[in-house]
Formats: sequence, structure tokens, C-alpha cells
Amino acid sequence: MHEVTPAIARINGPVLAGLSGRGPEVGEVRNTRLTGKDGGRFRVRALLPEGTAKSVIVYIHGGGWVIGDIDLQYDNLARELVNATQSVVVLINYRKAPEHRFPTAIEDSYIGLQWAADNAAELAGGDVPFIIAGDSAGGNISAVMTQWARDKGGPRIDYQVLVYPVTDCDLETKSYLDPDCQLLLSRDTMIWFWDHYLPDKEARKHPDASPLRHPDLSGLPPALVYLAECDPLHDEGAAYAEKLKAAGVPTEVSTAAGQMHAFFQMVNILPGNRVGIDYVADRINHRIAELEGAAVK
Repeated sequence: MHEVTPAIARINGPVLAGLSGRGPEVGEVRNTRLTGKDGGRFRVRALLPEGTAKSVIVYIHGGGWVIGDIDLQYDNLARELVNATQSVVVLINYRKAPEHRFPTAIEDSYIGLQWAADNAAELAGGDVPFIIAGDSAGGNISAVMTQWARDKGGPRIDYQVLVYPVTDCDLETKSYLDPDCQLLLSRDTMIWFWDHYLPDKEARKHPDASPLRHPDLSGLPPALVYLAECDPLHDEGAAYAEKLKAAGVPTEVSTAAGQMHAFFQMVNILPGNRVGIDYVADRINHRIAELEGAAVK
């Protein structure tokens, strides 16, 4: 990927989506457009389950801030999560770099997050847990969203699910340099992504780009950090989980043995994907049950 242009790299999306297929049926799909901070427009999709929703999950997709789209395999992934958790899943089609560099992706995502929170009761039919999740660059944005929500006074987030997230701009970690981790995502590809998203290497150290560098992670929502064993991003994800724990945030960290980066989005392509979706859905369902139990008390 690092040898081609973003436009050519994006051609792979429809190919993978064709392999994944359309995905299972859900109760309802609603599409809308929101206005970004700069006046530009971006799309949001809410997928509703059949019957009563147990939570609202805002899912922010991966793709190195450059590729990825809510119309392709992430629609399939969202459908799987809707049915596995009996939840509303909201997808945010934040605008991509290099046409829209940092901080557009996080600004769009925060607007989408606020929209989902404002409409959660209507979408879900009542007051339900509000969850944020994302993988890779979407995990990066999700982590930033929890920090923004805390520091900007909302919305309330009850749980965060970070799947092999980008948490730092350090390209020299052990997992970044491990030859066994240079698979579908390599160090060279991550350099390519960062160069398109935020070329200024000093600016990458800001917590809005590298959430691991935020000086205070206390008061963030309970977390699941789900890593891939053979992934350049493994070590920074693990480091973020440990920093969350040190700040007093209830955090569960798990590594998918033998899996490479991007396995979680490979619906119907990699067998590890089914294991990953089932695991994440189980932990979300567990958290929903915890919150329901606390509400009863």
C-alpha cells in the first residue's frame, strides 16, 4: 500500500467488501448527513436491531485515517454486532486524509458521537448504555473521543472497546520492528498512513493524535483493549491498556493469538474474525448486564 496513492489504495475496499458479502439482516437502517466544523458534510448510518435495543454502540471504523468506508465491509461488521449484542450500531463516515487531514477525522467523529448521544433514546426506544468502539485508526479516534467526552462535559460513555488501536506515533517499538508483524499492515504502511494524516512529526505527539501521551487517563470509561498478536500496533495498544489500569480505569486486555492486524474487519474472509466478533460481543453483553444490574440496585 505504501507504494501507491490513496486513490489506488481505496480500490481494495470494494474487493474486500465483495469477499465479505452484504451481511445479515437487521431491523432497520437509517442514513443521515451531518455538518463538520468546517461546513463540510459527512454521513452517519444507524443500524437498528429487531425488537428492543439493549445499548447504542458508536463504531468508528479503521483504515489508517485514509481508507475505509461505512458502505463496504464495515456495514457487514456493524450488522454482525447489531445482532450479536441486540444493540443499535451507529457508523460514522468521518472524512479521510490526505484530502482532510488531522484533526478533521476526530472533529467529525465527535460531532457524530454527540448526534448519536442526542438521538440515543429515540434510536433505542429508551435510556440504554452508550458505548464507543473502533478498530485501528478507529480505535485511535475512539480513545480520543473518551478523552474529549470527559474533558468537554459529555456525552456520557459507559464502555469503550478498542480493537488493536493506534495510540502513539512511536514507530520504533518492538512490535513495529518485529519481522513477524509485517503482514497486512506493516511499519512502512503505517508510515504512509501517518504521512497522509499528520505530516508534522512533532504535532503527532499531541494527545489528540497519540492518546497514549495524554497526561491523565483517569475518569475514562471502563475499557476492553483487544489486540492482535502479530501486529505492529500490538505494543502501543498494550501500553495504553496498562496506562488506563494505572489511572484506575477498569480495563480488560486480551490478545488474539496468531492473528494479524485487520483480522477483526475481515468478515467471512478470515476464520479468526468470527472468534473476534463473538469475543467482543460477549464482553459488550457482559458490560450491558453489569449496567442493568447496577440500575436495578
